[in-house]
Amino acid sequence: MSAYAIFQINITNEKNYKNYVTSVSSIVKKFNGEYLVRGGKSEVVEGRWEYPRTVIVRFPDYETAIKWYNSEEYAPIKLIRETNSKGNCIIVEGV
Repeated sequence: MSAYAIFQINITNEKNYKNYVTSVSSIVKKFNGEYLVRGGKSEVVEGRWEYPRTVIVRFPDYETAIKWYNSEEYAPIKLIRETNSKGNCIIVEGV
């Protein structure tokens, strides 16, 4: 069963955040992840969505998604994101 890493992001330092965007794709691919949503046009149609950037990555299964998030390869890249943005992330099993 697929799993999804869903991020809500508010970029606080766009220049440095670009380093995250250019570095993360190869690590996502290494863990067989696929971007389904990576920013783009959006409109809040119900409730509160407090972060303007949404990213959704599909992984083959929950275990792989967790391994990716906690991997040594992702750790320094994740730090770039955390230092240059604020947000939320959830990893959830799906269809």
